[in-house]
Amino acid sequence: MGNRSQKSKLPQVPENMKSDGIDVEFSREHADHEDMEAQARAAAAGIRQNSKTDNFK
Repeated sequence: MGNRSQKSKLPQVPENMKSDGIDVEFSREHADHEDMEAQARAAAAGIRQNSKTDNFK
């Protein structure tokens, strides 16, 4: 069988991709056009996802 001392290591997250851990709330007063489009896409995706899960009950 395999030698357990030779465990494969998981890849580490590069420093530039790590989050600072600060949760920021969305503010409509500071949003630009792209932010509003992203919110609309997310809402549409949520509606689609909810309608798909409701069909399997």
